[in-house]
Amino acid sequence: MPIIVDEVVISVEVGNAESGGAASPPPAQLDKQALIAECVAQVLEILRQQQEP
Repeated sequence: MPIIVDEVVISVEVGNAESGGAASPPPAQLDKQALIAECVAQVLEILRQQQEP
C-alpha cells in the first residue's frame, strides 16, 4: 500500500535562557518530541525504501 506525503511541516521553538527563556522543555514536551522524531524517522525510512530500485 503506497504512502503519499503531501505536506511536511517542521516547527522550531527557540528559547533564550539569558532573557528568561526556559533552560529545558518540560518532561511532557520531551516525550512529544521523542515521538515526533521517531515518526519522522519512520516516514523518511519508508520514503527511502520506495525510492530504491
